[in-house]
Amino acid sequence: MIEPLFEHRPTLAGYETRVLELEGDGPPIVFFHGYADSADTWRQALDLLARQGRRAIAFDLPGFGDADALTGDPILPQLDEFAIAAVRYASGRARKPVIAVGNSLGGCVVLRLAERHGNRLAGVVGVAPAGLEMSRLLNLVQRDPVLRSLMALPTPVPAFVLRSAVARLYRQLAFAAPDSIDPAVISSFTYHHRRRARVAHYLDTAHRLLPELRRPFALEKIAVPLLLVWGDRDRLVFSRGAKRVLDVVPGARLELMEGIGHCPQVEAAERFTELLLEFGAEREAAA
Repeated sequence: MIEPLFEHRPTLAGYETRVLELEGDGPPIVFFHGYADSADTWRQALDLLARQGRRAIAFDLPGFGDADALTGDPILPQLDEFAIAAVRYASGRARKPVIAVGNSLGGCVVLRLAERHGNRLAGVVGVAPAGLEMSRLLNLVQRDPVLRSLMALPTPVPAFVLRSAVARLYRQLAFAAPDSIDPAVISSFTYHHRRRARVAHYLDTAHRLLPELRRPFALEKIAVPLLLVWGDRDRLVFSRGAKRVLDVVPGARLELMEGIGHCPQVEAAERFTELLLEFGAEREAAA
């Protein structure tokens, strides 16, 4: 039976958010997206998991997608509180241990979740986690002449023009083979960048985040099973950063995907979902 995907708006840790949710069996899988992204980045994986009858939930993080805005306080602690609330929601009354999966900023969130709340987790999958070996993403974006010109215009910018500029950057930076990406994926991403004020907000959030991402981890506190998934052509968070995790976290392992960029869940959705299912099966067997 293929499980239907429900979209609804719960409030978690005081933030109203948007959730894409599958009912089903197995350890619940919770998904956290990256900077300037949304729960939609997991739609291909959710579709494949639905065909396997697996329970999975993807969340818009506060400050992104259709979730409530972040406050002016430090960002990572706010995301930490949201993440444990999301885990409690996914685990249900039975308090089932969940598998936490995060890409980029979401990867940073799930590693911090493992440090603080490992007893609530069956395992963690960090997909190119931010906070390890990062490129100068903000400089790459801010130096883009088209986006810089659009942000500086004194007149309103049509949504389709702004979305086109963002789409070009997204294709260029997030993927190893941009032409292979489903246009629907690009459209879902740029939908949340259709207003100039929102793009400016995302740039401001990046400025606030960067100092927090310089030393975000206490990796020696992680004791839950940990899988790292990385594309070997990631231009945003370099795969060599995995060594910092593998050297410290007992039993942690790395799956390096050839010819893939920063978002394996999009660029190699089938292989990525197979890895999740294999990891989940290992956790069930161990339990």
